[in-house]
Amino acid sequence: MSLLMLKRIALVAAAAAFLAGCQKEETAEQPDPVVRVETVRLAPLAETRTYTGVVTPRIEVAEAFRVGGKVAARLVDVGDTVQEGQILARLDPVDLNLQLEQRRAELRAATASLAKAEADVARARTLFKRGHVTQAAIDAQSLAVDEARSRHEQAERTVALAANQMDYSELKASATGVVSAAAAEAGQVVAPGQTVVNIARLDEKEVEVAIPESRLADLEGSQATAALWAGGETYAAHLREVSPEANGTSRTYAVRFSIPQASAAVRLGMTATVSLTKGDPAPVARVPMTALLDDGRGPVVFVVDPTSSALERRPVIVEAYQSENAILSGGLKGGEKIVTLGVQKLEAGAKVRLAEIQSASAR
Repeated sequence: MSLLMLKRIALVAAAAAFLAGCQKEETAEQPDPVVRVETVRLAPLAETRTYTGVVTPRIEVAEAFRVGGKVAARLVDVGDTVQEGQILARLDPVDLNLQLEQRRAELRAATASLAKAEADVARARTLFKRGHVTQAAIDAQSLAVDEARSRHEQAERTVALAANQMDYSELKASATGVVSAAAAEAGQVVAPGQTVVNIARLDEKEVEVAIPESRLADLEGSQATAALWAGGETYAAHLREVSPEANGTSRTYAVRFSIPQASAAVRLGMTATVSLTKGDPAPVARVPMTALLDDGRGPVVFVVDPTSSALERRPVIVEAYQSENAILSGGLKGGEKIVTLGVQKLEAGAKVRLAEIQSASAR
């Protein structure tokens, strides 16, 4: 073998050894693959709409006298808390007292007339037995007794009515509540049934809101809560009443929500926000469809370990599919990072580098 041939063989061997060393070095220094990830954010699937309203009493009573007269005194003011049966106002009792005395005098006269008629008929019966009067006279006296007895009964009823009217001169609260308005003052002459004070009952409070006609469908199948602007307390609310007719100016419907568990902190006239939630309030995760992998063993996603950057194959529960996203109701926690692209080429345990994008739920 010539010297030239030996040099060529040595040169080829050296080049092969150099290339093999470079390939080993490149293999040893090859970086981890870059994957696109996003952070999981949990949010309710339900939709919530809010409306602003005012706290009102469910029942407000307009208290009024049953009889007319001059108001002698009003004993309560707006804002006072009153108990059932408490005296709210009084009428001047002079005229009513005179009427009662007149009816009592008529009763005394009717009593005397009845006694005289009964004595007359007894005397007529005695004379009839002796043959001094006829049967017709006894019959006439008996009719007089019946008439006198009827007049006596009528007089008793008029006395009872006058006594009731005397009692009606004191206006008493029909229920426990708070005085919300006063419509009469001392010295004013009022007619029967004319409002003197308004009593707002406190046994049940409500929030009245105005809902546009295009949003009435929000009331069907929704769960309602009421939150106060002052203090921020939130209470369960129940739909009680929907006005059958829209307001002619605003074209909104007055809707009342009852607050059965309202505390003393809920005062009449306060501003409250009613929230109507429709759908399942349980939190779900919205992830891109490209993040799911289903190789026949059920849907999974690849979760990146924040410490080691290794991939974890995680089974998930798919609640629903949308055009670009999947709704997951189980399997993921908020704040975890999942791979969203190229999942069919990944293996559990492999280490990756991250390129994060904005999550679907955030979008």
